[in-house]
Amino acid sequence: MSARFSVAAVVLACALAGTAPALAGAPPHQPSRQVGVGQGERPPRVSQEVNARQHRPWISSDGDRGQVAPSYPSFLRADTTTSRIIRRQVAPGVQFTRWDQRDARGPIRAYLLTVDPTRPGVHIDVAAESRVSETAPVKKLLGRDHAVAGVNGDFYDIGDTGAPLGVARDRQRGLLNARQTGWNSAFYLDRAGRPELGTLALRARVAEHPDLPVTNLNSPFVKPDGIGIYTPVWGRTAGYRVTDGQTRHVRVVTVRDGRVRSSGTRLRAGKTIDGTLLIGRGDGADALRQLKVGSRASIGYSLPERPQVAITGSRFLVKDGLINVVDDRTMAPRTAVGIDHDTGEVLILAIDGRQSFSRGYTMVELANMMIDLGADDALNLDGGGSTTMVARKSNGSTGVVNSPSDGFERSVANALEVTYTRP
Repeated sequence: MSARFSVAAVVLACALAGTAPALAGAPPHQPSRQVGVGQGERPPRVSQEVNARQHRPWISSDGDRGQVAPSYPSFLRADTTTSRIIRRQVAPGVQFTRWDQRDARGPIRAYLLTVDPTRPGVHIDVAAESRVSETAPVKKLLGRDHAVAGVNGDFYDIGDTGAPLGVARDRQRGLLNARQTGWNSAFYLDRAGRPELGTLALRARVAEHPDLPVTNLNSPFVKPDGIGIYTPVWGRTAGYRVTDGQTRHVRVVTVRDGRVRSSGTRLRAGKTIDGTLLIGRGDGADALRQLKVGSRASIGYSLPERPQVAITGSRFLVKDGLINVVDDRTMAPRTAVGIDHDTGEVLILAIDGRQSFSRGYTMVELANMMIDLGADDALNLDGGGSTTMVARKSNGSTGVVNSPSDGFERSVANALEVTYTRP
């Protein structure tokens, strides 16, 4: 779409920001969660999925509603000034840019990573703790792989299981978590390493019982009437938290070395997973009764397109150059990733918010900015207090380069990282 990012391009883009119309989109419908409280379990936290069903804007994993933006005519909002532009190379093929801008709604501060994934030594990957249900600050997550830059990733089950809501595939560790429906809008690298945006839905089955309705892999909860797979990479068992507190009409089957080792109706918490657990709710629990202790059970799962790396967000901001969101009222800190298909570059953007020097962006403003920067496709990642960008600084150290709105780094479920190894 656009030429390679430049300071002049930023100035021109900012002058045009806020003028593009919202073309399509509404909060995606999500399946309802059956909420109850099991014995010895705490009530599940109201998640972003519930917020979506109530048509609240997607902001952050903590469910914050954000600040309502004042309304101004488009000609006033188009009057934008840009200042304090800072640009430097983080690593060969990885550029960092920071700038301030102001329009009728107030000031914002933006941070951009421009990544050339074809540059020798540059790799994009998912960063996460060793267990899906563990969280950590972005700087720590990136430090595990000696990354030169990155941002927070998927929305997650904050305050409860800690697990990401959607799909994550690590280049080395493989598929960590996924789901069949409901949270599948993904940024990924295809088999050839090319960046893409698309829908990635879990494909899973038990070979001996292909009719079993497997719906989740290492997810914060099992879909009602579905079956979730939980592997050792999940961490310790979460008990009835993964059934939203539902204690009746559930079943757990343990599979180890290709055979069913146990089958029961009680979900225990805090236990090490030895093998693989199949946890069913409702009709899924009934279906699991087919698996008899001692019988064979071969479990397989994958993603379409066979991506090298994948991570999901709440929804697409831009598809094929067209804005795909409608919320132009709720301002908040934002994180996004996009692709300029003309240059092949990946654009990773963070916008500060809830601070005097940066009001935050609406979803439409975020989409407009991604288009102005050259993105043909863009995805909204977790925002609000989760918005964090980490990059190698001019002194050679690696640290947080934006201003997280909580006043400190929030622990998150995963991150999108950029590593560089000298060829």
